[in-house]
Amino acid sequence: MSKTVAFWLESTLRRVYPATSAGHLRTMKITAARNERISFQVCARNMTSDVLSVSVSVSGADDLSITVRRVGYVPMPHLNTGTEDSEIEGIGHIPGFVPDPLFPENTAVVGLRESHAFWVTVYVPADVSPGEYPLKIALKVGDEQSAELDVRLDVRKMVVEPRKNFISTHWFYCDVLCDWYRMEPFEERFWTIVEPYIHNLASHGQNVLHTPLFTPPTDGVKRPCQLMKVAPGDGGTYEFDFSDVKRWTDLARQCGAEYFEWTHLFTQWGVKNAIRIYRSNQDRNSLLWPPETGATSDTYRNFLAQFLPLFRNFLIQEGIMDKSLFHLSDEPHGDEHLENYRRARALLAELAPWMKVMDALSDARFAQQGLTDIPVASIGAAKSFREASIPCPVYFCCGPRGRYLNRFLDTPLSKIRMSGWLFYRLKALGFLHWGYNYWCKSQQQELVDPFTESSATFWPRWTYGDPFVVYPGADGPIDSIRWEVFGESLQDFALLQTAGVDPDDPMLADIREYDDFPKSESWIRQLREWILLDR
Repeated sequence: MSKTVAFWLESTLRRVYPATSAGHLRTMKITAARNERISFQVCARNMTSDVLSVSVSVSGADDLSITVRRVGYVPMPHLNTGTEDSEIEGIGHIPGFVPDPLFPENTAVVGLRESHAFWVTVYVPADVSPGEYPLKIALKVGDEQSAELDVRLDVRKMVVEPRKNFISTHWFYCDVLCDWYRMEPFEERFWTIVEPYIHNLASHGQNVLHTPLFTPPTDGVKRPCQLMKVAPGDGGTYEFDFSDVKRWTDLARQCGAEYFEWTHLFTQWGVKNAIRIYRSNQDRNSLLWPPETGATSDTYRNFLAQFLPLFRNFLIQEGIMDKSLFHLSDEPHGDEHLENYRRARALLAELAPWMKVMDALSDARFAQQGLTDIPVASIGAAKSFREASIPCPVYFCCGPRGRYLNRFLDTPLSKIRMSGWLFYRLKALGFLHWGYNYWCKSQQQELVDPFTESSATFWPRWTYGDPFVVYPGADGPIDSIRWEVFGESLQDFALLQTAGVDPDDPMLADIREYDDFPKSESWIRQLREWILLDR
């Protein structure tokens, strides 16, 4: 240890805040399967009265792919509400700066009496030889070598296979992407910007890509942003151009997407109206019909009767019919919504009997009455769906809070890492989240700076950390700690699946419900060690 700087190792399930005291761990052993990404943190605390530049490099394993990123900090003015102290990470540091963005840099400027961390990710290829790999972590202060730390990576025989029978999706806001990068939807520059974002989704275990066939009718009125080109013809007819839709699906498959989640066909929270469809993405006044047009009106029926058969033909021609997920309306609830949903579902059943509908719900009646083919249950209602023998994917959205699983800026990282374990043990068919890159004010078209505002300016109703999991970079997304840990949790799901662990195996019995499960790093580490033992 330097006399001026303390260096130590830390797992990725503990946040290192600017005021975090220096740790003492100088060696670490990590166990990994092949075809896994594993991570750890390298930390420094400046105990001088001056500013220091600290850099990190890793050597010792040429067969592995190693990435070093600097952990950045974002302001969090308040703790999130509705959660007891035992379920919060950061008490004593929040209000304050919270570690979250991971910048592609290996050097940090560390202020006096500050701690800083680097996030080291190691990808273990499927064809690498099992065995122990010693990693040497070299740290410099300025240009001078100051310390060396050791990580022993124990690579086991098991090769983690791709996840099966579990969909995972995060809603992707192309309109926000266009506003942030100051471009028009689907102009040539758009395709260069969007590609690394689609890659990022796939690399974090997302096998479904949310696709703006039409301007998504969720979370307020958005700027026109639809892949589908529509032109009105004579006598109530329409002309359709699928060229941008095809370009999107071709690119997505090249980037690793397997499934496509298509735009909701009716408005959110009530199923009252037809969605807003435009003649031009460059003209906000080019609506094909007034916004108040009814969901099952003759006007919209006529449009869907012409569009849906062509859409079906496109999906068949592209070979993605069985890889498509269709939405009717988001989060319907209550008796009035039920009746509206029933009428809209009847319209789709008449015009497109081939279309299976998937929607986020907290009310099991929509599934029990056969209106929603693939219900996506709020984790707060998931137990009632299981008790009704309705298998389904799950979601969370700003809540439920408290003891429930979630992914806020003050959610303990070990709790976030339990996501894949819960999905596996509780036999969820998938996961949906609404916020991949929602960098705007709640239900408005005005951008926020995600590096300074993480609740869409709607705290406490919306929580810090729920609207997005990546930050905008110059050439693509900047990952967050929460996104990395969640991605590794889906990797744990694949590990359990590859090992053939039964979801009802007694070793998983501690996981009882989405608000009743282990939340300690030691529990995860011990189970992973057991699964990888002699494998």
